[in-house]
Amino acid sequence: MSNSTNATANLAVPAVQKEIERRRTFAIISHPDAGKTTLTEKLLFHGGVIHETGEVKGKSGTKAVTSDWMELERQKGISITSSVMTFDYNDLRINLLDTPGHKDFSEDTYRVLMAVESACMLIDVAKGVEDRTKKLYDVCRYRNIPIFTFVNKLDREGKDPLTLIDEIEKTLNMQCYPVTWPLGIGQRFKGIYNRLNKKVYFYDQRREDDLAVEVYDFSGPQDPILEKYLDHESLQQVRDELELIESALPPFDVNDFLTGKLSPVTFGSAKQNFGVDTFLQFFTQFAPGPKARPTKKGTEVNPLSAFFSGFVFKIQANMDKRHRDRIAFVRICSGKFERGMKVNHARLEREFRLSYSSQFVAADKETVDEAYAGDIVGVADTGNFAIGDCLSTQGYVTFEDIPKFAPELFAKLSVRDALKRTKLNEALMHLSEEGAIQLFFDPIIGNQETIIGAVGELQFEVLVHRLQDEYNLEVKLTRLPFSVARWPRTEDGKPLSQLKGNFQMFRDVIDQPVLLLNQEWDLNWAQKENPDVVFASSISRAR
Repeated sequence: MSNSTNATANLAVPAVQKEIERRRTFAIISHPDAGKTTLTEKLLFHGGVIHETGEVKGKSGTKAVTSDWMELERQKGISITSSVMTFDYNDLRINLLDTPGHKDFSEDTYRVLMAVESACMLIDVAKGVEDRTKKLYDVCRYRNIPIFTFVNKLDREGKDPLTLIDEIEKTLNMQCYPVTWPLGIGQRFKGIYNRLNKKVYFYDQRREDDLAVEVYDFSGPQDPILEKYLDHESLQQVRDELELIESALPPFDVNDFLTGKLSPVTFGSAKQNFGVDTFLQFFTQFAPGPKARPTKKGTEVNPLSAFFSGFVFKIQANMDKRHRDRIAFVRICSGKFERGMKVNHARLEREFRLSYSSQFVAADKETVDEAYAGDIVGVADTGNFAIGDCLSTQGYVTFEDIPKFAPELFAKLSVRDALKRTKLNEALMHLSEEGAIQLFFDPIIGNQETIIGAVGELQFEVLVHRLQDEYNLEVKLTRLPFSVARWPRTEDGKPLSQLKGNFQMFRDVIDQPVLLLNQEWDLNWAQKENPDVVFASSISRAR
């Protein structure tokens, strides 16, 4: 037996264990415009939590998507912040996290991937594996997260499936296993073949009712049913492809999938709702449930443990501007959550009562009285929680840190009305606690001239918009010449406030010394002057 908390006497009662074992928590990741938010809505549709899906672009006269709650998301037609949604399917409780695809919000996506057991990687059939997809995959591989792959937009012209799978395998260095196979592509797309249950599903793109799908048992590539639906060219191509994959591929290896070595691939069109139900059925059959979580002490917390534990991976302010709400999203790692329960806050070493708690379908939240390991719970926060905070009913549990990364863009803000400077500082502090931006201060001047750091350009646009929309603050943003931020440390990890050479030190929001430099050359010079110093590009969010 390892150091994990898994002695039988410490396990939850059977009824709680049963609830934990039916939890599945996953994220959808993709390059922008691959159809991620559309797929999210179709999954919610199949889960029965919404009965009408919106148009992604949300332009004038159309519905905005259910999973995008921020006004700027509705205007731009992109996801800017991750959304958390819960629904039931096939006797499972599924927690789905829709992540931003845009690279400027990669840190939010990384935090989400710390809170899930698996991920669905969405790929555009025409564009294939894009740069953003590669980076997201690298994060999943680093954490050994099992990855489902959904090839989207089969109703549009794109790469043939053999070419696409070869590209995925070579680019991501990952073996693929096609669970389904497309029958035609673009205008000739007629349906999919499910290799596991040996059935073909033919779709009528002109219909939007239950009769749009016809299902048949399938005997193999030469089955005459294909001749009824496919034109001569598509028929020959599909038969050749099926002959190849059926003869060349071994059976699906569940263990290789769970260890991140193999990705099952399904095909479909989220917009047309083709293949989404097939993916969801496969997901519920093979997706892993809650796993043991490592702690800083080198132990593990068993999800079936009797005590409650969890960590904050996301904070969101002003989802309801009328109430100035602030929600801390907690991933439950073990045991059972009960509204009103008292928990130990490891960083503050204090006890808190979690009186107000909710679960979500995008911005629509409802009070939740009970939740279990694997679930995501939103807890009302008055400023006591930070990203990475750990909560437990048994002692002070500290899970692995959630790092924050060095920004590459810097600016300062000014407000016309000097009397609103205090309000601006408060707003910036709120947004920095979400992880949307990072704040730095000159220790001599203090917060009279706050320096804002961001990973990408669009974060500044979102910042200015949210200050206006949520705080009624009109600000002017002025770019600063910095492009490098590093946290000086001794070799054993202790912060350093002074360096050899003429280098100005700043402080971050948790009062850690940080070096802001104009270019990489300056960093190389600092390293040369201080050879024994570690210039860290990321630090823990724990304070």
